[in-house]
Amino acid sequence: MAQCEMCGAEKSSLTTTKVEGAELELCDDCKDFGTTVETESTSTTSTKYSTSSSDGSSSSTSGGSTGGGGGRRRDMFDQMDEIAGDYDEQIRAAREDEGLSREDLAKELNEKASLIGKLERGDVLPSDDVRKKLEKRLGISLAEGSGDDTSDWETDSSMTQTLGDVVERKGE
Repeated sequence: MAQCEMCGAEKSSLTTTKVEGAELELCDDCKDFGTTVETESTSTTSTKYSTSSSDGSSSSTSGGSTGGGGGRRRDMFDQMDEIAGDYDEQIRAAREDEGLSREDLAKELNEKASLIGKLERGDVLPSDDVRKKLEKRLGISLAEGSGDDTSDWETDSSMTQTLGDVVERKGE
């Protein structure tokens, strides 16, 4: 038996439904909260996706085949490091430890002094290029963690939570 991703009910069949942009496997009771997604293969090179809502209206778009392969789909954010919450303080402290002014550091990094000021005030996040320059020149690490760390998402198998455990439905 499969488990509804919204309410957690054990059902023999679930329907793929798009709710707020996310595709979920939902039971018949919960599928009315979104739009049912149906996939039909029209050829080996393209796939037609059609969605129909509970009121009978439908829309269709076509796109290329995504190819085989199972498992979790990876995206660009899996490879990114998060910037540390105190990046502004780290940059300022490291610059002052080196005895550099904002203008001197900016000149060495081939950046504007105003950018260094904005970074130190926490007004802007450093781009990847600027972050790497700062880390190399000042000998600091502005990354909070590795993009491959999935420990936050691991759960104890005895505690399975569903979306229904976390959200409140409208009208209840």
